[in-house]
Amino acid sequence: MSETFQPVDAFLVPRFAGIATFMRLPLVPSPAGLDIALYGIPWDGGTTNRAGARHGPREVRSQSSLMRRVHHVSGIEPFTLANVADVGDVSVNPINLLDGLARIEKGVAAIVDAGALPLGVGGDHLTTLPVLRAVAKKRPVGLIHFDAHSDTNDTYFGDNPYTHGTPFRRGIEEGLIDPKRFVQIGLRGSIYETDDHAWARSQGIRLIYIEEFMERGVKAVMEEARAIAGTGPTYVTFDIDSIDPSMAPGTGTPEVGGFTTREAQQMIRLLEGLDIVGADVVEVAPPFDIGGMTALAGATMMFELLCVMARGVAARRA
Repeated sequence: MSETFQPVDAFLVPRFAGIATFMRLPLVPSPAGLDIALYGIPWDGGTTNRAGARHGPREVRSQSSLMRRVHHVSGIEPFTLANVADVGDVSVNPINLLDGLARIEKGVAAIVDAGALPLGVGGDHLTTLPVLRAVAKKRPVGLIHFDAHSDTNDTYFGDNPYTHGTPFRRGIEEGLIDPKRFVQIGLRGSIYETDDHAWARSQGIRLIYIEEFMERGVKAVMEEARAIAGTGPTYVTFDIDSIDPSMAPGTGTPEVGGFTTREAQQMIRLLEGLDIVGADVVEVAPPFDIGGMTALAGATMMFELLCVMARGVAARRA
């Protein structure tokens, strides 16, 4: 393996200096030669209430300057195990939803076609749909989904099928997601109707509400999640509103009673060994943040995902 890109050394250049990139890695014009491509989706065209997630990638880049080279628990050195860089933001269209989705799909497809694993920051959760269109173009994927909301609604405001509350219904309908290998963790909050989640259950999705999570604990829940994902290709999507708003207030649809950041970190670490073909962190909305704490939580979850993915890259290469 050739020499890998490395972050700017904070012992030589202070964290507040220089151009902000994910993890202080080089900004490169192409994913060619990368194992993992970090990228942003500055788009929230699917938001139905509090817009602002379009600003997420920029703020997560800033807070990600606090990430260092080595994971303190696992000892993983992601920037040595895999060649990783920031490939910038995909093209977006803030005033045309369908064109916006097409642009996102095209941008992520370029990453996939180059042989790199995409690790992105949104953007609202609708952004995961075009990402899946790129990642699952040749076969459906399993999905591990951390969220307060199921995001399997059908339509909003009449017959509009595309909002941040509908991406996974569309993903199943389009054959991008294997619903038998799909688990949602952390669901909570009031719902519109008593049968809001009936469609999701009918497809075979495993729904784990926060109450079940609290009763069973991190290890038991993640053991089941791993079993559901199995050995096939799996995508991981982390909505920042899965974390309690006391620790991540900067999001469009906050729900009290969520994970702690520590629990979220533990869960992501337990993904190690799965065949992860891509991942994202979504719904960081800086206009509602306090002191950058939500963007920092997003950057930290991104680093946790990167470590798991980098070890996977190294294992496949061995």
